[in-house]
Amino acid sequence: MSTLLKLLDVRAHVDGDAFTGHASGPDGKRAYGGLLAAQSLAAACRTVGEDRAPTNMHLQFLRGGDAGAAVEHRVHRVYDGRTASARRVESYEHGRMLTTATVSFAAALDGPEHGLGAMPHDPEVLPCTGPPGPAPSLPLDEFDIRIADDGSGEGFVRRMWWRVTTELPEDPLVHMLIAVYITDLYGTDPALAVHGHSMRSRSHRSGTTDSSIWFHRPVRAGEWNLLESRSPAAARGRGLITSSLLRADGAVAASLVQEGLVAERPVG
Repeated sequence: MSTLLKLLDVRAHVDGDAFTGHASGPDGKRAYGGLLAAQSLAAACRTVGEDRAPTNMHLQFLRGGDAGAAVEHRVHRVYDGRTASARRVESYEHGRMLTTATVSFAAALDGPEHGLGAMPHDPEVLPCTGPPGPAPSLPLDEFDIRIADDGSGEGFVRRMWWRVTTELPEDPLVHMLIAVYITDLYGTDPALAVHGHSMRSRSHRSGTTDSSIWFHRPVRAGEWNLLESRSPAAARGRGLITSSLLRADGAVAASLVQEGLVAERPVG
C-alpha cells in the first residue's frame, strides 16, 4: 500500500463508532490539517450505507496537533433518514480535541446541472513546482503538483494543478478523500499574498482555522485537477479563501471556503 493510501485508511475500533488514523510524521512537526480533514471524512463515511455519498463537510481546527502522533476520530450518528444522513466527528490526540466536523450525506437525485467548463490552461506545459513551501508530512513523491500564481493585491489568484502519480483503486471515496487531503496545502497563502506575504516567509502567524467543502461531482485523483483560489476579505487577523476544484474535463467537482489565521507576530 502506498503511503498516501495508508494515511487515509482509518482503522475501526472494536467497540463503538471510533477510528484511528495513522500518523504522518515527523515527530515534533505540526500536524497537517488536510490529513485531519480527510481522516475525519473517512471515519464518517464508514458509518453510512453505500446508497449515499458526502455532500458537504464543515470542520473547525481547535488546536494544533503533533504530526508524529496517531489521531482518534469519534463519530456521532446525528441523523439517518430515507435518503440523507448527518454525522459529527470529533478528533483527539492524547485526549485533547483537535478538530470537530459535521458531514452531510445524501443519495443522488435527478435535477438541473451547471458548473461545466474547461481547464484554463494545459498543466503539462507548466514546470513541476511542487508545493509553495516545505511539506515534510506529505508523501510528495506520490503527487505531481504545479502552481501558477497570477495577479497581485486583491486580484491575486492561485492555481494549483495536482494529480496522484501512483496506482489508485477505483473506489470513488478514495479519490474524494485525496482531494480533501491535498486542497489544504498552504491553503491560507492567498490571503497573505494579497498583501505581498506568504506562509513560507513566516512573516505572520498563519494556518487554517475553519474549512468547508461542498462535493458536487466525483473526482479522479489520478487525472489533472485544478484548485483555483482567491481571498475576497481579511480582517481581525483572519483571512477568507474561496476555491473551486475543477476536474480535467473542466467540470466543477467541489467548492471550498476556508478561514485562516493571518495575524501579525508579536514584536520582541
